[in-house]
Amino acid sequence: MRKTILVTGGAGFIGSHFIKHLLTKRDDYDVINVDALSYAADLDRVKDVSSDKRYRFVKADIRDAAEIKKVFEEKIDAVVHFAAETHVDNSIDTPSLFADVNIMGTINLLNISRQYKIKRFIHISTDEVYGEIKEGRFSEKSPLLPNSPYSSSKAAADCFIRSYIRTYGFPAVVVRPCNNYGPWQYAEKFIPVAVCAVLRDDKIPVYARGLNRREWLYVADCAEAIALVLEKGKIGQIYNLGSGIEKKNIDLAKNILDVLGKPYDFISFVKDRPGHDFRYALDSSKIHRLGWEPRTDFETGINNTIDWYRTNHMEGTDVER
Repeated sequence: MRKTILVTGGAGFIGSHFIKHLLTKRDDYDVINVDALSYAADLDRVKDVSSDKRYRFVKADIRDAAEIKKVFEEKIDAVVHFAAETHVDNSIDTPSLFADVNIMGTINLLNISRQYKIKRFIHISTDEVYGEIKEGRFSEKSPLLPNSPYSSSKAAADCFIRSYIRTYGFPAVVVRPCNNYGPWQYAEKFIPVAVCAVLRDDKIPVYARGLNRREWLYVADCAEAIALVLEKGKIGQIYNLGSGIEKKNIDLAKNILDVLGKPYDFISFVKDRPGHDFRYALDSSKIHRLGWEPRTDFETGINNTIDWYRTNHMEGTDVER
């Protein structure tokens, strides 16, 4: 039996990889990609599937109820919700935009999804909703203690979803991935910023002394995990999605320079971000029990990523490290 999946933010980094995963691995899904095409979106990310009869793109903003309702008239079976403002530095400058898109846009989708009685709603959140952790790992039961306007907006959206599950019996599942990397990431995140800087013979800007730690997941593995949650995730549950691969920012910068054959004096330390979280780390045992494990080791993933940027050099204006 065919199913129609509505993907919001499908011209974005992770959403586009998810769409390509669905359409290449399954033949029983039709996909509608809804994206507002903001600055970090790019339909070239899904050009490989754009001619597939099972795929359709609709330009619409998740905050526009009238336009989104038109899409739902097509009998949507499930929603996978990626659409969001995600750049932490931008959230510090314009927190109200993040509240509007990430909170009000999500509420709009929830209300319309309820109205049209969709069977499953997968919300893509972030590990940043937990705040920072000095030792150990966050479980799905860890409290939400967000420290940036971005993570606060995502945590608020998570809480609204929880309330819709409890109050209305809404069929939602929440996924909280760690930092993703891979081909096609917009050049404002740390890895593409670093790679593109070195390709221009510029220095890699690193906050403070580069001691902040992040967990890194290759985007194709993330897409596969989200597809598994779409199929097998239990309604009302939360799934952490991590790789177990942790790196200090300074060590990651050095990894990139090693691959590109450049000396470490290509690193430039810059003033730290306000409220910068020190470390994120996830306990992902719950999703492992569904049958998922990351396939891509870091060496393979970072080499694939750097090779892609060598061929498809992207310029970005903002920087996130």
